[in-house]
Amino acid sequence: MSRRNAPKKRPISSDPIYRSRLVSMVISHILKNGKKSLAHRILYQAMKNIEEKTEKDPLKILQQAVLNATPLVEVKARRIGGSTYQVPREVKPERGTALALRWLLSSARKRPGRDMASKLTNELLDAANEVGNAIRKREETHRMAEANKAFSHYRF
Repeated sequence: MSRRNAPKKRPISSDPIYRSRLVSMVISHILKNGKKSLAHRILYQAMKNIEEKTEKDPLKILQQAVLNATPLVEVKARRIGGSTYQVPREVKPERGTALALRWLLSSARKRPGRDMASKLTNELLDAANEVGNAIRKREETHRMAEANKAFSHYRF
């Protein structure tokens, strides 16, 4: 990592169907081995499944799921005097969204089932309803930060 200056943030273009930057971020996170058309197909099928199951706007449900899975605090290891402390820190919005997407997709991949679209559909619906593995991961992160609140004076 360069010590001179931070790299410039690349602008994220919105996707052609929903005109949302969040949807294009999800597509980029789904992406494996450069197969972007497959990632498009998976997400759009999941959005269609959400619309069929709930009769609501799938974009709103996706936004709610990401918002519910976004952590507010996290812990980071800090070595001081031979001891390693888990120091709680606030999460910036961009990192929080990235963590939420990572957790949602990893928990969707771990679900039993055949196709990724249905697994992603179920995980997004669960996250929008405040249940599911991604929400559990966020709660676990918050608990870790709460337990290590005493070390917050070691902030970076």
